[in-house]
This record gives sequence, C-alpha cells and structure tokens, in this order.
Amino acid sequence: MTGTYREAVVAVYVIDAGLSRFTVRGYAGGLLSGLGHNPVIAIRDFAGEAQWDPLKPDYAALRLRIRAAGLSIENDINDKDRREMERVMREEVLETDRFPEIVFESISASAVPGGRIHVEGNLTLHGMTRRERISTQVAVTSDILRAFGNFAIMQTNYCITLAAVAGGVLKLKDELKFNFDIVARRRTE
Repeated sequence: MTGTYREAVVAVYVIDAGLSRFTVRGYAGGLLSGLGHNPVIAIRDFAGEAQWDPLKPDYAALRLRIRAAGLSIENDINDKDRREMERVMREEVLETDRFPEIVFESISASAVPGGRIHVEGNLTLHGMTRRERISTQVAVTSDILRAFGNFAIMQTNYCITLAAVAGGVLKLKDELKFNFDIVARRRTE
C-alpha cells in the first residue's frame, strides 16, 4: 500500500496509584465558614487503565475505578476531627455502604491547542451518572504515561447532601475541585 495512511498504534497503560497523586478540595461555607476546615481529601485506592496513540490523541481512552470508602482527609488536623470528618464523608455524604465505587469511563477525547487533551466521559458517583469533561496535559515516554490537570464537579448534580454541622451554619460548598497527577505504566503482553 502506498501513501501516508497508518493504522492507530494504541498502547495500554495501567495506572500506578502508588506513584500517582489525586486529591479533592472542598470549601467551607455558611455563617461560620471562617471557623471551618477546607478539607483536602486524598484519593489513594483507585485503579484503571488508559489507552494512548501519540499520533492520534483523539483515540485516547480512560477507565478509572475508585473505592469510595478509601478516601481520607489529608488536612493537618487532630485525630478526633479527622475521624469525624471521614465518618461524615463516608456515612452521610457518599454513603459508601450503598455506593462503594466511583467510576469514570471516557467516551471521547480531543486534542486542543496548547498540547492539552479534553476527555469527555461518564462519571458515576453516589448512584448517579453524569457527563463530565476533564482537561489534561499528557506526557508519554516509551513505558510511562503521565496525565495531570484539574476539574470541578457540583455535588448536588449527583444527589449528594452537602455536609453540614452546627445546625447548618457551617457546611461544605457545592463545588469540589479535583487535582490529579496520574502515572501509568505501559502494559507488556
């Protein structure tokens, strides 16, 4: 065959949670917000894989599974406050017994100016599935794929009750901001 046609050479990369960093930041609101914590939540218990063709970034794909009960508060606070914040997050906000997994599955990707990739996909959280867009920068070597960026979601889009204490005068704002630096290793078969 002649010409410049080339079939996609899609490589599969398995996420290495131990080398990755994935966090969520919430912000205190309400009348007493100055007294509250802006929680930083570490996402450590996750797995997944990415597919990547360096010549055709529109072929990119991502599947990510997070164990909801594995989320933990990262803030420098006393143990009693940490335990209570984590209890509220798991039992009252995320209801991890009912909804043990958070899943993101991409449905499309597109390269945008500046070397970024927009990945659109379905995020299933708290029993609800919604379309979300994640913008990421991707760096790839022969064996490692690294994706980093940030995105935000609104908790109420997923029927999540906003965490509140002190009769509601101290509560978490609706928007959550996610930051990620995900490292994945090329699967060799």
